[in-house]
Amino acid sequence: MPAPPAAARQPGPSAPRPVSDAERRVSAYLESVRDRPEALRAFFRALPKGGDLHNHLSGAAATEFLIRLAGEDGLCIDLATTTAVPPPCGAGTRPAADAATDPAFHRTILRGWSMQDFPPGQSGHDHFFATFEKFGAVSEPNRGRLRADVAASAVAQNQLYLESMVTPVAAGAQRLAEAVGHDDDLRALHRKLLAGGRMDRLVAEARQEADAADAQFRTAARCETPSPAPACDLPVRWISHAYRGSSPEMVFTQLVLGMRLAERDRRFVGVNLVQPEDWPVSLRDYRLHMRMTLLLHRIYPGAHITLHAGELAPGLVKPEELTFHIREAVLTGRAERIGHGVDLRHEDDWRELARTMARRGIAVETPLTSNAQILGVSGAEHPFPTYRRFGVPVVLATDDPGVSRTDISHEYERAAVTYGLRYPELKDLARASLEYAFLPGRGLWRPGTVRPGDRPALAAPCRRELPGEGTPRPSCARLLAESPRAELQWRLESAFAAFEDAGPQGVTEASPS
Repeated sequence: MPAPPAAARQPGPSAPRPVSDAERRVSAYLESVRDRPEALRAFFRALPKGGDLHNHLSGAAATEFLIRLAGEDGLCIDLATTTAVPPPCGAGTRPAADAATDPAFHRTILRGWSMQDFPPGQSGHDHFFATFEKFGAVSEPNRGRLRADVAASAVAQNQLYLESMVTPVAAGAQRLAEAVGHDDDLRALHRKLLAGGRMDRLVAEARQEADAADAQFRTAARCETPSPAPACDLPVRWISHAYRGSSPEMVFTQLVLGMRLAERDRRFVGVNLVQPEDWPVSLRDYRLHMRMTLLLHRIYPGAHITLHAGELAPGLVKPEELTFHIREAVLTGRAERIGHGVDLRHEDDWRELARTMARRGIAVETPLTSNAQILGVSGAEHPFPTYRRFGVPVVLATDDPGVSRTDISHEYERAAVTYGLRYPELKDLARASLEYAFLPGRGLWRPGTVRPGDRPALAAPCRRELPGEGTPRPSCARLLAESPRAELQWRLESAFAAFEDAGPQGVTEASPS
């Protein structure tokens, strides 16, 4: 790729980062195995990865696990659509449990519920988004079990943290939205939702739902037994969905619910808008949704906002729709992170937009596999290297790894192979995944120094420390004890040190093929 003009390089990395001898050794090993698939896979599985910040719980669980749960729950499969439906299994349906003994039936469901064997030339976009309704009857009552499956996979990938998206008490939110109706005056609509304690009761119901899911998770992961699963120790935070294809009052109700949850329950950290950005209602109400998040940001400053924006490509929508979605999310919607951001270079004055995102530290959550499957955008057409060139924080993510048939290790491998990334650049991505997470507490690094191509600078309490080497001094130890963010960042640096010390032989021995 040709070097960008001088004006486009700002405010990117200020100078090349120094590279340690250990980093050179690991980089050399990575170069030596680029043509050896099994060794490459082992390397990326062992690589410490920080967090996954863009993950939909229902689409993250392994499809085989969902099929098994459907059988255990006594559900039926509609043979025309492969949709899981409640029993009894009448004409045109078949018990999901039959998939355990009928490989052909199992394969049919697997293909309907994921991108497995998806034929080229058909709409990956439509098939991908259709899967969620097909297994919805399985995922909705099994949030805790799904978390156990997803967390087990994360731990196996040497991942330290997860932020996952869920829909709290969807039926209750729908009832409240219908009871209140819409009001063009959003402040008035907010007052109506709160009147008589109705929203507070919905928040309480959502917290009870989360309690039940936690209990289900702890049972599934054996957390209270002498042999707990490693997943029990993985920190997980929830981001509340709002369905952008719904009525305005439903979207607003779900946003209010999610933001009040984030301010009242530490398990929840913020909100997002989901469903296809190209659907007619999503397009019609896009600017209205941004005004909603702007208003609610002012009312609930403790709740974080990350927004799917720019999950679009030419041909999917009219050209004018490609020119403003990311900008609106950043400038009006007050997004702290952007999900996907694929249509960047179609935005009006996109270079200035990228510089604004870099200056404000607005990270882009980048699931490369899902971008290729849904939008058909990959390689040089993807803005991944453009964001990095402009100094915009980028974090790799999985999106819906169960549907995509991928995992976080594959996303790192795909980034490295496609864009020629070396080991220090992979560390950039992993560090950014914790620096821009919605974690409480001060960070290990000085704000603004975790950027593509720069070596981050340690914050004052730990500036004389060597993360991952020895016991920290008292002032640094206090920061780690008081701040979940700094503590996870220290753990990541310790994992990097161990990874580098192990060398190629350690990677090969410690990682399954």
